[in-house]
Amino acid sequence: MISDVLAEAKDKMGKSVEAAKDDFANVRTGRANPALFQKLLVDYYGTPTPLGQLATMNNPEARMLIITPFDKSALKDIEKAIAKAEHLGANVGNDGTIIRAVLPELTADRRKEYVKLVKGKGEDAKVSIRNIRRKAKDDLDALKSEVGEDEIARGEKELEAITKTYIDAVDEALKKKEAELLEV
Repeated sequence: MISDVLAEAKDKMGKSVEAAKDDFANVRTGRANPALFQKLLVDYYGTPTPLGQLATMNNPEARMLIITPFDKSALKDIEKAIAKAEHLGANVGNDGTIIRAVLPELTADRRKEYVKLVKGKGEDAKVSIRNIRRKAKDDLDALKSEVGEDEIARGEKELEAITKTYIDAVDEALKKKEAELLEV
């Protein structure tokens, strides 16, 4: 029973860390990265659809991304969605078959803004992990009538160790992203 609660908490905390890493990948660095554009929503026949489902993306140069839509009729909608995405600031152009998105050089101020944004996303991930810990602790407390208090105490100690591991994982990912953002 205790192991089930801990396994569930581990699984959810792992998902929180992965979600944080995904969020970090969507914050722009000096290079054009297809991950920046993957979740960008495009109005495709009246339905908001992630760009990753509508086109292939590759980056031939550090700050350029070439987007090739599967459906050529979506070209204008994709172009519009990229132009609207202010967090990217991309210059967009199309030649009738592909879209070229050129990302501008990052200024020092913009890099600092991105670092703040990433730190906020990291803090959100840590809060999520702590909420999972709280729920698991409540679940362990509910088991007190079925198992001994010593076992509950051991389970809580293990839960704290698990929580620390996942919070450290978020901090590590945050540190990497921060270094990547400040790299000129």
